[in-house]
Amino acid sequence: MKATIFTNYDRRNTWVMIAIAFAIVIALEYATPSEYVFGYLYTGPILLTNYRLGRKANLQVTLAASALTLLNLLIPREHFSLSTLANRLIAVLALLVTGWLSDRIRHYEEAIANQQTQLLYQKRLASMREDFVSTLTHDLKTPLLGAIETIKSFQRGQFGECSFAQRKVLEMMIRSHQSTLQLVQTLLDIYHYDSEGLKLQLAAVNLGSLVEEVIATLTELAAARRVHITLNYGESNFRQNLWVNGDALQLQRVFTNLLINAINHSPRGGKINVILENDSHQQVVKILDSGQGIPIDELAHLFERFYQGNSDRQSQGSGLGLYLSRQIIAAHGGTIWAENLSPSGALFGFRLPTSPAISENS
Repeated sequence: MKATIFTNYDRRNTWVMIAIAFAIVIALEYATPSEYVFGYLYTGPILLTNYRLGRKANLQVTLAASALTLLNLLIPREHFSLSTLANRLIAVLALLVTGWLSDRIRHYEEAIANQQTQLLYQKRLASMREDFVSTLTHDLKTPLLGAIETIKSFQRGQFGECSFAQRKVLEMMIRSHQSTLQLVQTLLDIYHYDSEGLKLQLAAVNLGSLVEEVIATLTELAAARRVHITLNYGESNFRQNLWVNGDALQLQRVFTNLLINAINHSPRGGKINVILENDSHQQVVKILDSGQGIPIDELAHLFERFYQGNSDRQSQGSGLGLYLSRQIIAAHGGTIWAENLSPSGALFGFRLPTSPAISENS
């Protein structure tokens, strides 16, 4: 209520000042011959009106000032020349331009103020979102880690001997909790990468050694799905070093995401073939599975965040692994893609720039 009273009081004072200014200009206008044009002085009240009272009042004052400037040609009634008429028309035009420009300036100032408010709101929202994500992931990771350790204690027999069937169930529970834990960590990483950018710890990385380590860690998962993974080096029958300048941890995540994706979408008894190819400019990695393939209309969207298609290939997962892989490969200056194989299956691959100095010394 106090704010409303103050605003009304302020508006009344403004109208009083405008009326006094008009009275002064009118007195000058009608106390002197028509040849003397004082109408330009109305620009002061116009600017004050626009600043204090808004658009409608600005239009009213501008039109009133223009009318009074022209009215001085008729009152008092006297002979006037064409030059006097031209001067007053020019003054009216100046008043109209002043009113229009002041209205535009006010509009731009309001737009800038709104943008600044939105930017401040977005900044606060981003800060709240960061706090929420950090708190949420911490609160989720802690009980998951506790549950995994508890289940491992059961496996070790600390609470009594477990049967073969019970151990299998416990292994399945651990894998499930670890998958959930990995998803939580992926969500946190994606948020940080989107807001702060991906920061790489670059060093010499041998893709051959890296993929061998990842395959070893996924052996149990592949065996549980009865999927066989093979590794070869293109046309060569011998192991090769494929050196890149990259972040080993992040590239390991790419291999893990692509291989898990291939395992999840391969039939029981299926095969996954990992092919590493080396040329003078690029190191190429291809992961071929024996699944049902990818619908043509979904190929362009596979690496989008949270994308899950309608095919059986996308029946599992969160749609984050491929998106995160694309971010990591792009940060390394490489490209990632997917395509269908004939007659069935899919290929996921990526290319990274070769590190010449490392390759020559290897």
